[in-house]
Amino acid sequence: MLKLSKKVEYGLIAIRHIASVNNQISTVKEIADKYNIPNEVLAKVMQKLTRGKLILSHQGAMGGYTLARSADQISVMDVIGVIEGTQVGIAQCFAEAPENCSIYSNCTIKNPLGKIQHNLEHVFASMKVSEIV
Repeated sequence: MLKLSKKVEYGLIAIRHIASVNNQISTVKEIADKYNIPNEVLAKVMQKLTRGKLILSHQGAMGGYTLARSADQISVMDVIGVIEGTQVGIAQCFAEAPENCSIYSNCTIKNPLGKIQHNLEHVFASMKVSEIV
């Protein structure tokens, strides 16, 4: 079964939260407490989202995070890519290089799975954070 990692889930929750409060500055503690997410894990996810230019970090006593662009310009695939560093793969040959699969050259299901992979990527790329707020 295809499953998003907890870090991706936390990233989507955090971005959704920031969007739901009209992009007001939100802190890691505020988000972690509200959604019962471990502070340390969420802090690392927020760093990745900042480096990936999906959110902005505001320093200082009143600091926190806001969206770097509107929620309708951030896709679920953007979040997955920034946090995981790769796209979603439904099989090893899609998640990694085909050479890493020992049966790739003889595989009889890679083409049908490729179609599913393409459709899944399309859904994640077309689904915007604004749709899940």
